[in-house]
Amino acid sequence: MRPDNTAPIIAAARQRRELARAKAIQALRELEHAGAPVTFQAVAGAAGVSRSWLYAQPDIRAEIERLRAATGRAPLPSIPASQRTTESSALARLDAALNRNRELTEENQRLRRQLARALGEQRHAPNLSDPGDSPASTGRRCRSSVTIGPC
Repeated sequence: MRPDNTAPIIAAARQRRELARAKAIQALRELEHAGAPVTFQAVAGAAGVSRSWLYAQPDIRAEIERLRAATGRAPLPSIPASQRTTESSALARLDAALNRNRELTEENQRLRRQLARALGEQRHAPNLSDPGDSPASTGRRCRSSVTIGPC
């Protein structure tokens, strides 16, 4: 009678299966982290396993399908899942942009009021076209103004 050598064969097969699973999961994480498209073809190539083997692993298959759906078939290169914008992040950025827009609108209104006031003051200032009203004859010094002013 021949000795029973099935135990080492079963152990080797189990070890090969676990190694293949570890490689597939590692390849899946690396593709996701790099922002590369997560497909059965890409995972199989990176892990050195067959696509049919990947399809036969329910948990790995589900993860590949989830990540593939999450990228929405975006054009290359896609953004890694860890760097994608969340809904709360997008809402926070929108809120910040709205606040900034409100501040700029208020500043614009304030500057328009200042300009209107300055133009009104300039309009009611003494007429400098008369020779007797020149800054030199009245003793006033002409200030340089970047935005408005006759001098």
